[in-house]
Amino acid sequence: MAGRINDEDVKAVRDAVPIDAVVSDYLQLRNAGGGNLKGLCPFHDEKSPSFQVSPSKGLFHCFGCQEGGDTIAFVMKIDHLTFSETVERLAAKAGITLRYEEGGYNPSHQRGERIRLVEAHKVAAQFYVEQLESPEAEIGRKFLAERGFDQAAAAHFGVGYSPAGWDHLTRFLRGKGFTDKELTLSGLSQEGRRGPIDRFRGRLMWPIRDIGGEVVGFGARKLRDDDNGPKYLNTPETPIYKKGQVLYGVDLAKKEIAKTSRAVVVEGYTDVMACHLAGVTTAIATCGTAFGGDHIKILRRLLMDNGSARVIFTFDGDAAGQKAALRAFEDDQKFAAETYIAIAPDGMDPCELRLAKGDEAVADLVEPRTPLFEFALRQIVGRYDLETPAGRAAALDEAGPVVARIKNSGAQHEVAVQLAGMLGILDTQFVVKRVAQLARWARDRGGRGPAQPQGRPQQTYAQGPPPPSGPALTLRSPAHRTERELLKLALQRPELVSPAFDAYGADEFTAPPYAAVRQCIEEAGGAEAGIAEPQAYLGRVLDAAPDDTVRRMVTELAVEAILRKTVDEVYAGVQLVQVRLRAVDRRIRDVQGSLARLGAGGDPQQLVAVQNELWVLQQYGQALRDRGADAL
Repeated sequence: MAGRINDEDVKAVRDAVPIDAVVSDYLQLRNAGGGNLKGLCPFHDEKSPSFQVSPSKGLFHCFGCQEGGDTIAFVMKIDHLTFSETVERLAAKAGITLRYEEGGYNPSHQRGERIRLVEAHKVAAQFYVEQLESPEAEIGRKFLAERGFDQAAAAHFGVGYSPAGWDHLTRFLRGKGFTDKELTLSGLSQEGRRGPIDRFRGRLMWPIRDIGGEVVGFGARKLRDDDNGPKYLNTPETPIYKKGQVLYGVDLAKKEIAKTSRAVVVEGYTDVMACHLAGVTTAIATCGTAFGGDHIKILRRLLMDNGSARVIFTFDGDAAGQKAALRAFEDDQKFAAETYIAIAPDGMDPCELRLAKGDEAVADLVEPRTPLFEFALRQIVGRYDLETPAGRAAALDEAGPVVARIKNSGAQHEVAVQLAGMLGILDTQFVVKRVAQLARWARDRGGRGPAQPQGRPQQTYAQGPPPPSGPALTLRSPAHRTERELLKLALQRPELVSPAFDAYGADEFTAPPYAAVRQCIEEAGGAEAGIAEPQAYLGRVLDAAPDDTVRRMVTELAVEAILRKTVDEVYAGVQLVQVRLRAVDRRIRDVQGSLARLGAGGDPQQLVAVQNELWVLQQYGQALRDRGADAL
């Protein structure tokens, strides 16, 4: 059994790997003010960015789904790794050698499953690259050269060659310490009559990397006529490879996609290579499957759905390519980006076009030409005889529901007008009204009510107490807003609220989640500890959290921007006074209630004690109103 990773090494890993650098491998981040960054959350679908990262604190938090934590928590969540696997991966990136308790240094066979499978793919990718230089691989080098790819291009994309023998890679990986079980689980080997054999033999190999740049699978191109397998053979579904969740080339294209808010979707590995070499470095491709919902999620996080984002699909001009384009249009409304289709002259793909007409032709191809909705509608309309009333009516019956799916009412109206022109129906308003009617029917059938405004969802409390969620609490009352702001100050700027804050009890926070966070701060040594040991402070508060709900609340408050641009002692004093004053007022009401219940016939001593407490509270409350923070 692997030992526990040394706590000091875990801390070293947290400190060594900046959270913004890690998160940027998965989504585009933009300035959110106050030193924070924001982006579209990778853990739930959203239209406007509610996911924030605080590089200075090493924390992230999503104000939409409430996920939050540090760098380790982010990688664990997004890549479905265990704690140990995550620390090992980040340690490798930072060049940190980990120490393990209960047994010293952890040998390779003890590492987590995913780490081992990724390592096997990394070694295999290098093996294939080296094999491309062998005499046997001449057929592969010729294949690349005929398509305009030289040695430098092959090296840039990591293209390799799998030897034609039965078990060259399998034996090589065994020699590197990988077990037969790991090799078959990874998809690199498969069971033969006498044990594992290579899955890929005698083929040109493209490494498929995830968005973080790690090799998780391969695409293999048939080269010889005596190869009875399919033209392209991909890695099967494995614990680290899901073909519907990877995009070939995204590791190379992600930064440019984020920078330009533009992505080009092509059909194959050579098309991606051709586009990138022609200067279209936003090109990506699916891996042997149709472009679908999970692919869209990846792109949306990179594009940020900022209104000017564009996705351009390039498909062959044949029937299969047209079918693929229509399939892509089925998911069009999952994008906030504008979607286009580009089909090269003579139906050539980008690789063929580059060979025939050069780099400029490829760059020109992907300049947005035809909106995808227009292409889809023309494909539908083209199947009908528009010279007859019956043909126009039938075309409207099929195309109308397609237009009705467009969610934006303004865009829906505009496209309906275009559809009328395509059909040759002079009464444009008839088509517009027909589409609007179909849209209403679709909404009614779906049982959906009026659309929620963008941003945080409204919450209802009629069916029970509110969940311990920060965004919900901020909608409840001014008291909750002030308590929230004070806790943010205590976590982010403890020097502004200490030592007064540390005298506040958890009962001064009316919302149970806020009271729980106050308790965590107290157990971590109070705001004073944030001044004495700022680097360890947030970690101690998180460690004091009794459960994930409270822990998420801590990260949320530690990351959320303070509501005022100028954050100083005066502003902090106002929050301190407001929280304390409301607590005093609540206590005054309680004491007044006790006084009323005692009445004139109550115990005289008890009556005097209650009256004295009431007088003291009233004097304190007045002092807070008159003198502010000086009365604390």
